[in-house]
Amino acid sequence: MRIHFGSVLGVLLVVLLVSSTASGQDTREGEWAAEQTRKGEEARPYEPGAAERWFTTLRREFLELPSGFYPYLSTVYSGGGFTLGAGYRAYLGDRTHWDVKGLYSIKNYSLFELSTDSWGHAADRLDLHARAGRRDATQVAYYGLGIDSPLAAESNFRMTQLYAGGDLQLRPSAVTVFGAGVTYEDYELQEGAGSTPSIEVGFTPDTAPGLGDSPAFLHTTASAGIDWRPAPEYARRGGLYEVRYHNFADPDSTYSFDRVDAELVQHLPILRETWVVSLRGFLQTTLDDDDLVPYFLLPSLGSGSTLRGYSSWRFRDRHSLLMSGEFRWIPNRLALDMAVFYDAGKVTPRWGDLSLKHLKSDMGIGIRFHSLVATPLRIEVARGSEGVRLVFAASAAF
Repeated sequence: MRIHFGSVLGVLLVVLLVSSTASGQDTREGEWAAEQTRKGEEARPYEPGAAERWFTTLRREFLELPSGFYPYLSTVYSGGGFTLGAGYRAYLGDRTHWDVKGLYSIKNYSLFELSTDSWGHAADRLDLHARAGRRDATQVAYYGLGIDSPLAAESNFRMTQLYAGGDLQLRPSAVTVFGAGVTYEDYELQEGAGSTPSIEVGFTPDTAPGLGDSPAFLHTTASAGIDWRPAPEYARRGGLYEVRYHNFADPDSTYSFDRVDAELVQHLPILRETWVVSLRGFLQTTLDDDDLVPYFLLPSLGSGSTLRGYSSWRFRDRHSLLMSGEFRWIPNRLALDMAVFYDAGKVTPRWGDLSLKHLKSDMGIGIRFHSLVATPLRIEVARGSEGVRLVFAASAAF
């Protein structure tokens, strides 16, 4: 039987063509099926992960301005320790609300406050605020005067403050800001309730000015500055340059005094805010060396927002200087920052003694949980010459 070569070749070509056509059909059907599967997956509703759900809840409960009851994170007074609080808010229109809130700390510090805030008047240039309340700090630390006050001299006192007043902020332009306020403050000073000796045991009116008295003040303030940060409580760019004047008027004229605060904050973003260099300088000065300033109102350093490696109220005197620097890494722009930091500062009895010599300093590392406008939780470890301190705060460092 003869097999014609041309016939065989024709059969082979037909087989190959059919096979190729079937293979292409299978490929197209596979691609079509994969496309339908992908579209089906995209059509499913988005389900946020656990971390995103946690942050959304945190933002809603702590950072936004809810109506009704809400948890309240803040501090009663520096050094009060871990604090729990709650508040109730009601709106009176779109721009005004009133609040009642309370805080209680592990050291038995307490705060009760009634406030009202009205925002965005005069074409969003004017904000108005008023508040009244009672603060009770049961064991405020006092170590004496000066940057060389000994750690072993620690004592404590109890301070109760009743206050009522109001203030306003005016922004004539996008970056200029002015403020003014007046508050009546009535202080009652008593024996301390802490584990260290009460202040009257180791100090006198010479070493603790005003010891034994409980003055009241009409406290007025005026401020002017340039502020181009996106938000005061959380920023990765912009800066603040502000001067604030305080007048404490004692009705008895015994403890009246004036103080000026000057603050400089600058945030320098690197590589689209992947890293940020943040710098701060803060100065407080009593204007008249002849004025008698009560010990509990003297400028001070030592806390989670000043010298973070030292205990609250560690250094007090008539003038203070603070400088801080942070190198921040932004792993999550919506929720998380990490930072290494360095603080340095001093207090002095005279203006002329403020200099860059004999500074107390510390360094540390921290983590901050934040939104675009606020920092509800900041945890830091700082080391100074007196040991290591752990900082928990419900606000930005600066």
